[in-house]
Order: sequence, then C-alpha cells, then structure tokens
Amino acid sequence: MKFIALAAAGGAIGAAGRYLVGVYAMRQFGPAFPYGTFIVNVVGALLMGLVIHSLAVRYTGSTELRTFVAVGILGGFTTFSAFSLEVANMIERGNWSLAAIYALASVIATVLALFAGLYLARQITGVSM
Repeated sequence: MKFIALAAAGGAIGAAGRYLVGVYAMRQFGPAFPYGTFIVNVVGALLMGLVIHSLAVRYTGSTELRTFVAVGILGGFTTFSAFSLEVANMIERGNWSLAAIYALASVIATVLALFAGLYLARQITGVSM
C-alpha cells in the first residue's frame, strides 16, 4: 500500500507539471503542433535517464524514492519516459531488433488503439466529430 501511495503522490505532481507545460507551450507557440506533449516526452525521457542512473549508481536511492520519482513523478509527467527507458534497456542488453520491434509496435499499436477508441465512442454515442 505504501508504494501505491508513493506512486500516486508522485503521479499527481507529474500530472500537474505536464498540465503546466502544456498550458505554457500553447500560450507560447500556439496550437499548430503539439509542443507541450513533445516537450514533456523529451524532458521526461531525459530526466528518467538522469534519475535512474543517479539513483542506481551514485546515490543508491531506496525503492521508495525510485517509486516516487520514476514511477510517480516521471510516470505522471509522461509515460513516454518509461517506454524510453525500456527501449534503452533492451538496446544496452544488445537486443537491438527487439527494441526496434517494441518501439515500432508500441507507436503503431497505441495510435491504432486510439482510433479504435474513437470509433467505438462514436458508435456508442452516435456523435461523429
């Protein structure tokens, strides 16, 4: 239960950060491109690399701290950071082909799943946009 609370508390912080970055990006750059999402994905992946290495190698962070920061804050900020870490782990283990398959399949499957969700919602509600 403690780890769920840590992940949830960190997730709230990360989600609030993602919202603020999105609002800022929209005001600064406009709606022509999803700058906010792009920024949080890139920054989240960068921070995941910094945090994971620092906690594992330099500071020997506790499981509680890793859960709060990596799963909670960065997971709430962007789940893309976790995806990026998983791909990087596969590459570092020499599993280049598995990393490529996972990355490509993840992007394609999630975009297709989103369209499937839109289709189902439109069928259920009878409202097309």
